[in-house]
Amino acid sequence: MEFKNIVVLNSNNICHITINRPKQLNALNAKTIFELNVAINKVQEDSSVRAIILTGSGNKAFVAGADIKEFAHFSAIEGEELARNGQKLLFDLIDNLNIPCIAAVNGFALGGGLELAMSCHIRIASDNSKLGLPEVTLGVIPGYGGTQRLTNLVGKGKALEMIVTASMLSANEALQWGLVNHVCAQEDLLILAEKIANKIIRNSPMAISKAIKSVNASFNKTLDGFEVEKKEFGSCFESKEFIEGTSAFMQKRKPNF
Repeated sequence: MEFKNIVVLNSNNICHITINRPKQLNALNAKTIFELNVAINKVQEDSSVRAIILTGSGNKAFVAGADIKEFAHFSAIEGEELARNGQKLLFDLIDNLNIPCIAAVNGFALGGGLELAMSCHIRIASDNSKLGLPEVTLGVIPGYGGTQRLTNLVGKGKALEMIVTASMLSANEALQWGLVNHVCAQEDLLILAEKIANKIIRNSPMAISKAIKSVNASFNKTLDGFEVEKKEFGSCFESKEFIEGTSAFMQKRKPNF
């Protein structure tokens, strides 16, 4: 498939995915969400890819929100389906990937853009970034998981404050609240993202997949996260990667995963 709204580049076990709509500040429309879904599903099938870096083109915005003109005249049923399909196609897909996804946030991450960043496993932000969920200014609420993921990351009080006041956080404020993992200069953003990705690549992809699954279980009210952890922990013992990892440790060499 030829992509029009995103650019995908695989290099050294890292898949770089760039949302490429700079004139629209990389706003998410239906086509972009579909292309991201296709690209990420292809990445999951490629065993050579061990980490994903997701970013936006240009220096103004990661993703400045959703493309409002696409749904300005939707009915209630259409609105619910918009949220349901978007979460399934993209946001939940990323959240539950077995490959770590790093959001490299450059500039504005607003509305659907912040929701996209929050669905990633690790977030880093350039020091000029602004992050927020301004949906209430349009008479609507976040619909791509924003009310849930923001609460999990910063707590109920701060999440509600940000949502009902439509306030934006600076990069450093986002760092203080745990909304992002790291802040750096804009010119260092992708360098830092690749540095983190390369640390990931050195480790067992099987164990990383099971760690993501176990952490996510702690936020799933239908699951007992401790039980999921025990099961996933036990299943590691029958894997080739566990044998390689423990053998390398005892032989005082680097493992070959």
